[in-house]
Amino acid sequence: MQHRTVDELMTRNVVRVRPDTPFKEIVKELAENDVTAVPVVEPSGRVVGVVSEADLMRKSADQPDPFGRVPVPNLEAWERAKAEGARAEELMSAPPVCARPEWNVVETARLMTTQNVKRLPVVDETDKLVGIISRADILRVFLREDEAIRSEIEHDLLEHTVGLAPSAVRVEVSEGQVTLTGSVEARSTIPLIERLCRSVDGVVSVHQRLTYASDDTGGGFPRGAGDA
Repeated sequence: MQHRTVDELMTRNVVRVRPDTPFKEIVKELAENDVTAVPVVEPSGRVVGVVSEADLMRKSADQPDPFGRVPVPNLEAWERAKAEGARAEELMSAPPVCARPEWNVVETARLMTTQNVKRLPVVDETDKLVGIISRADILRVFLREDEAIRSEIEHDLLEHTVGLAPSAVRVEVSEGQVTLTGSVEARSTIPLIERLCRSVDGVVSVHQRLTYASDDTGGGFPRGAGDA
């Protein structure tokens, strides 16, 4: 069982700008390509930063309101420099937060969340741009067919990873929601199965009504139907 990788999900034809690209040309690239950020790439192909709509908005936010309704924001020095910038290298966020092609969707999603970014340039071992991956790309794993999810859980997970007989646990998948019924030998196996199922790409939720023959957790007598 393996998570989908960045290489499988990323966009390879990437809209990009140069460090010396002027402000208005950056705005034009964003508008014409319907994107909200672009990587800043040197002629060698190395990514040196990312310019987003948020970076560019500082230019407008720093302008005085002719009617005096909204005060000019008190910007820090680095924000002021961006507000006054005219080229990509002066406007970009740097160093860039990047992903690698071999990363899986879990670690990539965690990085996006912790860094609060919507997309990541994808670079090779020399920091050269090879693609870009967005939140929408990662969410595509939830478009997997129910049958593909069921097959992965039955064969890759339950049979090969956990070592259960094919008839031990029944797997039903509807709209990415997994339901498990059947019986296992040891009670400790149930939370393991549930955890593994949740890690399968495309799974939205897991519900189990599994029984067990013996309690190896020290929790009491054998019980049935979802007592784990």
